Amino acid sequence: MLFGELKKSQLEKIRKFRLPKDPVENEAVLKKGKGFNNVFLGCAKWGRKEWIGKIYPLGTKEKDFVQNYGQHYDSIELNATNYKLYGRNILKGWAEKVNNPKFRFCPKAHRGMSFLRDTPAKQGLTTVFIANIMGFGENLGPIFITHSDRVKWDKHGEEDFFKYLETLPRELTFFIEERWVGFFRDKELMERYYSKLRELNIGTVITDTAGRQDALHMHLTIPKAFIRFVGNSLHHSDYSRVNNWAIRIKTWIDSGIEDVYFFLHMHGDRKFPELTQYVVERFNKKCKLNIPLVKFAK
Repeated sequence: MLFGELKKSQLEKIRKFRLPKDPVENEAVLKKGKGFNNVFLGCAKWGRKEWIGKIYPLGTKEKDFVQNYGQHYDSIELNATNYKLYGRNILKGWAEKVNNPKFRFCPKAHRGMSFLRDTPAKQGLTTVFIANIMGFGENLGPIFITHSDRVKWDKHGEEDFFKYLETLPRELTFFIEERWVGFFRDKELMERYYSKLRELNIGTVITDTAGRQDALHMHLTIPKAFIRFVGNSLHHSDYSRVNNWAIRIKTWIDSGIEDVYFFLHMHGDRKFPELTQYVVERFNKKCKLNIPLVKFAK
């Protein structure tokens, strides 16, 4: 995930990273929560060969990556579904390999499911996508739709997208991610947008990446949070940013949030387990959780 990537020299110029204050609307949204359930922690994919010998046993075959991944994480932000329509039986097979009723697959909606001017939705694709991901069964978590930073909003696109959201099945949980700079500069659009999501009970993706602090909007439109945290290969700022999130999530837990999905991204893959370890330690200590530590291979 290169969205918002900064070079080390650029990172050093930022004196301190802070999380913005919660919008006032968050208080009412969190009060609707039915009680805290869990903080789910995961990455964007399990197919990382550089983890063999690190947290995957030596000799691990690619077909066994998902099974081994499920021994360290309890969820995955499944980006693969953005590029390909996987059959229901394939997805069911992944869930069976994880073999954990508490594990959550959080599929990224197929790129043909956006509904703005630059990326009109393909007719019938949403129906096929939804039918297929039901193969995850009880392991299905939230679905998220991402609009890239190239997808621009206009009045016509806004109306069409809102109508599209109204057609999504209410029994499933959806989150939406926006990246276009112009979206975050248009405060009236943002107000209409977040109001519509609250009305439809659809969540917002909060993206924390060093080079795009505008995407760190902190709006909660349902009593659940979906956070995409982009680290910088264990740059010292990664640790302070994780500390900030531990404090904010503790506040949300005390205020009524139900679930938090916290997904790790990294500019460079090898150090994911080390970043995971720090996240687990800080979240457990601050939020009084019991997330298991990553098991490093001997």
